[in-house]
Amino acid sequence: MEKRSINKNAEPFFSIIMEGLKGEVDGPHFWDAVAENAIFEFLYNFPGFTNKIEGRKAYMDWFAGYSNVLHSADHLKVYKMQQPEDVIILEYEVHGKVPSTGKAYDNRFCSIITIKDRKIIHWRDYMDSLAVMLSLTND
Repeated sequence: MEKRSINKNAEPFFSIIMEGLKGEVDGPHFWDAVAENAIFEFLYNFPGFTNKIEGRKAYMDWFAGYSNVLHSADHLKVYKMQQPEDVIILEYEVHGKVPSTGKAYDNRFCSIITIKDRKIIHWRDYMDSLAVMLSLTND
């Protein structure tokens, strides 16, 4: 795998995902579990934010610029299904701060993750878009 630069601001996210995928993927860190050609879809719309990222390196590059500072993640729920590949649905919350506004960032997510050969090959993400918008405003 290419040399990775781990953004420590997102470490609680990486940790809760690996907790939810325990026993299903290989490697100690999130990036170890992502297939080289994985597809990430984000089913929310914000100006300037892409709805799709293709490939582990492209997602790593995006995460390198992640600016929210997360301090925790919790309320993990794990649902597993088997189709042609294994599908794992994770519900979880992340908590932190938005440096540009100084506001708290508390968000809920639902991530639908497809696993093949013990690697993440597809990711579809839903979140509380209003939580993001409120954290970015300077009231």
